[in-house]
Amino acid sequence: MAILNVELGERSYPIVVDSGLLSRRELFQQYVNANEVMVVTDETVAPLYLDNLLSTLSGFNVTCHVLPDGEEHKSLATLAELLDTMVVAPCSRETTLIALGGGVVGDIAGFAASCYQRGINYIQVPTTLLAQVDSAVGGKTAVNHARGKNLIGAFYQPTCVIADTDTLSTLDSRQLSAGVAEVVKYGCIRDAGFFVWLEQNIDKLCQCDVDTVSHTIIECCRNKAELVATDEVEQGDRALLNLGHTFAHAIETATGYGAWLHGEAVSVGISLAADMSCRLGWLKEEDAERIRVLLRRAKLPVCAPADMTVADFMRNMALDKKVAAGRIRLVLLKAIGEAKLVSDYPDDVLEAVLESAAA
Repeated sequence: MAILNVELGERSYPIVVDSGLLSRRELFQQYVNANEVMVVTDETVAPLYLDNLLSTLSGFNVTCHVLPDGEEHKSLATLAELLDTMVVAPCSRETTLIALGGGVVGDIAGFAASCYQRGINYIQVPTTLLAQVDSAVGGKTAVNHARGKNLIGAFYQPTCVIADTDTLSTLDSRQLSAGVAEVVKYGCIRDAGFFVWLEQNIDKLCQCDVDTVSHTIIECCRNKAELVATDEVEQGDRALLNLGHTFAHAIETATGYGAWLHGEAVSVGISLAADMSCRLGWLKEEDAERIRVLLRRAKLPVCAPADMTVADFMRNMALDKKVAAGRIRLVLLKAIGEAKLVSDYPDDVLEAVLESAAA
């Protein structure tokens, strides 16, 4: 069992990575405040893992809420339904909320925990690769708005992240690949050695080889924990974790949430960021191609949706949370393993990248 710590003073918490964690009652007991538990999951994960978790929580006073599955349901309306369930239960300030599922479940449940009675305890139990390597760690919680992704949310840290690698065995290949996009991101922004390791092991990762998956999760969580510990609310280097995401969120918003998986859109965004980095003379073309090849090997797209225009990109990117003083700030690459948040790029370079993407 691997345990990594997100060092945030009084808000510090562990990330536990191993197989069979859903059945370890003593682990959950450490982080449940009192006897009251609210389990939040979705209609895909519930038939697979809810009974296992409920058995582990036997003896606790447990209420369950099952969300509809899919990014299109990551909304204020879905959040309101969950909060209604919590009020009716009723949940108290001593309740521990457990988010059992992928990134959508974790984001909605975490946001509910941040809001309910001004904040209650919650545990992230991510069941997808994307959530285990990225979204469950770091305390970003949110729902989408029709005009932009994750526009309504809060930074609110869990008390523990429990990543049971056994849950990845039921992921379909598309969901697994979507998680790999976030994995590749870490190699691109700050860990060139990990990028090389991925080039050597990407096939085993996509086949869900147990040892490869465990190493991947641990390395990604280590990288993220280090960034979050130094910049909890994204005022500096934590923003580097958004490599490709400004482009990606524009794609998700323009195409309708759910048509593209988040990781698929991130893959395209990373490719576009690499292209722009090359056009600025920062990233070598051969390194940009290494990035694209790695993404393709994971069966991920590197081209924007065929019907998406430059205007679509610009309209949706203008609502990105990193926009400052009217400028779209982008995470770009100086090299594989070295990234920078920039706003002083020439506008015609961004336009050229988007025109090429929309061609």
